[in-house]
Amino acid sequence: MTDPRDPAPPLARPEDRPTPGLGFDSAYLGHPPWDIGTPQPAIAVLAAGGAFGPRVLDAGCGTGEHALLAAERGCEAAGLDASPRAIDLARKKAAARALAVRFLVWDALELGSLGEQFDTVIDSGLFHVFDDPSRARYVDGLRQITLPGGNVLLLCFSDRVPGDFGPRRVKRAELEASFAEGWRVDSIEEVAMSVTFAPEHVPAWLAVMTRVVEAAQA
Repeated sequence: MTDPRDPAPPLARPEDRPTPGLGFDSAYLGHPPWDIGTPQPAIAVLAAGGAFGPRVLDAGCGTGEHALLAAERGCEAAGLDASPRAIDLARKKAAARALAVRFLVWDALELGSLGEQFDTVIDSGLFHVFDDPSRARYVDGLRQITLPGGNVLLLCFSDRVPGDFGPRRVKRAELEASFAEGWRVDSIEEVAMSVTFAPEHVPAWLAVMTRVVEAAQA
């Protein structure tokens, strides 16, 4: 995950910038509440239904369960996260499972600088950490890296989560507005997100968006 509270350094190239999200990095000294050790059930259901394209990126991958799931299903898989500790753990998982997955320490607000495009981008618990300006920047990056006809699979806290612990609550209308340009919102469903800090699941949105390009842009 990338921490939107980190200051944006005045350096031009992503590789020259201090690693963002260090607040999340320290969480991996222990057991982060979002790291359940398996793919989120809602994402696994989409995978079983054929939602993954040939090239898959897990944005904010943490310890890599969704990228690893994509590799298990025969996809060319990659994962990125701002946390070096999370990426180290993800690489060790891939080696232990004999899966070929490319894991990168990368700022999710610099997706366009990857210089690559993917058929499917998975976002499990990343969108909801961003403030409004960072959210817009992130979605712009998703536009740049998602192939026309490709999809984004997004799982985030919904506005039905009680209290104010953890990340932002997201309204359905916020998802629709964020993906209003350059996307077709195929579905937004009420699902459950698994977490480690409570025995019960957390109310969440599972959104599927397809990248569309207007004729003038093609």
